[in-house]
Amino acid sequence: MTYLKPRWPRLILVTLLALIGAVGFGSLGTWQVHRLHWKLDLIARVDSRVHADPVPAPGPADWPKINAADYEYMRVTLRGTFLNGDEAQVYTPTDWGPGYWVLTPLRRDDGTVVFVNRGLVPEAMKAPATRPAPEGEQTVTGLLRISETRGWLFSQPNEPAKDKWHLRDVGAIAAARGLTDVAPYFVDQEMVSPEAWPKGGQTVVKFRNAHLSYALTWYGLMLFVIGAWGYVAYTEFHRRPDEA
Repeated sequence: MTYLKPRWPRLILVTLLALIGAVGFGSLGTWQVHRLHWKLDLIARVDSRVHADPVPAPGPADWPKINAADYEYMRVTLRGTFLNGDEAQVYTPTDWGPGYWVLTPLRRDDGTVVFVNRGLVPEAMKAPATRPAPEGEQTVTGLLRISETRGWLFSQPNEPAKDKWHLRDVGAIAAARGLTDVAPYFVDQEMVSPEAWPKGGQTVVKFRNAHLSYALTWYGLMLFVIGAWGYVAYTEFHRRPDEA
């Protein structure tokens, strides 16, 4: 059987588009595979740390090397006195509506300060006068968290001049309060009592992991593009005269 010559301009255009699509979708799939390994490592690391025995919170000698990979979600303990007058309330949405993280600086015996996220309160309990403050020397156990200097895509920036906080940026809060010798991290305090406010122990330690399904989707689209290109190429090289 005699076949017509392929329409090269059309075939070249389709090939270029298919190449761009296949490379693009394949790259996205590979990126999701890398993200999958990162997420699995994060889940394993966090799970091992949150269930470990608490260790003393890092002191000034360790502050320069504090980083998320090696320290975040480490279970720590520290002792000191809360500076209740320097408390900051950081806005966050909650299951019961608008709420606030209560960040209170704790001064240790060596004079250094560590901010403690004592937990969540509803909007009606934002004002410190609406709830009791811890007095005297306290022992705190919780998870070490890295100071938040950047928010999510739609999060609002902090407004120190108005004492409005949306990020748990301990450096900015400490500067607004005139505090020095402040640790570059904060500690999410564990729940003291189910009835107590602020309600501690609210750290999210379960992470959504859909990277495998995303990777399969992108790779599937890559294969679809390759298959579509193959179909077009086949039909171009097998056109009969009556199909012209």
